Amino acid sequence: MSNQGQIGKLIVIVAPSGTGKSTMIKRLKIDFPSIVESVSYTTRPMRPGEVDTKSYFFITKEEFTVMRANNEFLEWAEVHGNFYGTSKNFVEKCLNEGMHLLFDLDVQGTDSMKDYFGKKASVIFISPPSVEELEKRLRHRGTENTQVINIRLTNARQELLRKNDFDFLIYNDDIENAYQKLCEITQEILGR
Repeated sequence: MSNQGQIGKLIVIVAPSGTGKSTMIKRLKIDFPSIVESVSYTTRPMRPGEVDTKSYFFITKEEFTVMRANNEFLEWAEVHGNFYGTSKNFVEKCLNEGMHLLFDLDVQGTDSMKDYFGKKASVIFISPPSVEELEKRLRHRGTENTQVINIRLTNARQELLRKNDFDFLIYNDDIENAYQKLCEITQEILGR
């Protein structure tokens, strides 16, 4: 869906793992159908149910290396031996077509986005009420072993040092209240 003649908006959501970010993003895309989640490039293999150009742009490591060397990515990262990146051309094309783009990034990716787009990128940081509460949530999920949880908690402590560096801050001490706040902020960004 596009807003002909208008430049689209950039909304970046950044949060430590276990803060409810994925749940809120899913709901936000339903409640704000004009928002489209950005599609990244990746070198990882396609999984069942994924669609090239919708889930990701699936490319080879060689193609990724060439794009990276040509400075075509706003941000990129290597995760578990696979590369992921956000294309400048893709984002600018979508914005020029009036599309509102949603990004789910880590702090480093968010910094790159802000460096490139400045105030055009609105960043929302979602924080757990405390690291202790985050640890409870991660252990309660039961999806990771203790070693992975400890890595996530170490990363979360580093990310939380940056929580006041962005445009908006939401404390997720209650998912419904946090989601309502996310909707209000999103409405404010889209209304600008």
